[in-house]
Amino acid sequence: MDLALKSADTNRDAQPIRGKVVLVGAGPGDPDLLTTRAVQRIRSADVLVYDRLIHPGVLALANPMAEKIYMGKPQGHHALQDEIHVLLVEKAREGKIVVRLKGGDPFLFGRGGEEVEYLAEHGIPYEVVPGVSSCLSAPLSADIAVTHREASSSVVIVTGHSSDGHEDRVNWEAVARIDTAIFLMGVHNIETIASKLIAAGRSPNTPAAMIQMAYWDGEHVVTGTLNNIAAEVRRTGMEPPATLVVGEVVRLRERLQELMASYETQREVEA
Repeated sequence: MDLALKSADTNRDAQPIRGKVVLVGAGPGDPDLLTTRAVQRIRSADVLVYDRLIHPGVLALANPMAEKIYMGKPQGHHALQDEIHVLLVEKAREGKIVVRLKGGDPFLFGRGGEEVEYLAEHGIPYEVVPGVSSCLSAPLSADIAVTHREASSSVVIVTGHSSDGHEDRVNWEAVARIDTAIFLMGVHNIETIASKLIAAGRSPNTPAAMIQMAYWDGEHVVTGTLNNIAAEVRRTGMEPPATLVVGEVVRLRERLQELMASYETQREVEA
């Protein structure tokens, strides 16, 4: 039996369940960045329940006969999340192979933990297929390595917005001491993030970059410092999805661009 498959045919009030739910991480966007297992599960699905940030090329991998259900939700829409839970259980109890398709990795600020908890409570077998998270891939798409021997030996990943009732959960003093800080879903709170880091002791001159739509056609990168990154993001009209990187590693982007430009200039001279 697949080690990733969690079997629990223990539904209290129904016949043994023949269907299952597979939580699949769709990565940062480009279908080429899906794992082999993710592609296999998408192709074998009877039902696809997918979120807002799923690339059309990923959906195109599904069987044309598969039922596709869009359940993208605005930020903080808890009622719709409850509907998703119920839908997954209902489709699995119909004997369907249900793929729950989520951007990035389902368990990094993707509420995957809540979904498998609900499935387990209702005796639904499930499998998890990890995805490439934008916390690492988005910086890389912008030529920013989140660690570097000369600039960063530690990384922290923080949600850019807090769930209701947990506004003070982030330990800003601790985050400010980490070499590289990565914020997901932080576009709308960029001013707050920058000001809290500075107040916690991070230098206003710390390099920062916001990467929008990494690995999509509309990818866009804005760089600056903690002191001005919010203004730059607003000036350019950036919208989610976007990933914020704070730390000296951001300077690697400019360094690589300089090296490549120097190399091209040298080639032209030699020619």
